[in-house]
Amino acid sequence: MKITVQSIGLTPHEPLESHIEKKVRKLDTFYDKIHECKVFLKVENNSDRANKTSEIILMVPGEDIVVKKTTSSFEESLDLCVDTAKKLLIKKKELA
Repeated sequence: MKITVQSIGLTPHEPLESHIEKKVRKLDTFYDKIHECKVFLKVENNSDRANKTSEIILMVPGEDIVVKKTTSSFEESLDLCVDTAKKLLIKKKELA
């Protein structure tokens, strides 16, 4: 699986990049037909503390899986995205 990370308005530091890599790689264990994973990181323009948005787009046969979460840290929003994507991949595998 190819992983692409795009960050809008920030430069991700090394611990965040390795966190992304580790979490996203685990999705392969739930569904082995993932071609590509795109991760988008963005700081929302508002005064709210929960302004870190992570979005995961999984390229799978059929429909792509898109998950987007916003929290106060990128690690937390990424973890929520991966958890949701994991559930969707399990459901997709059961239906196949």
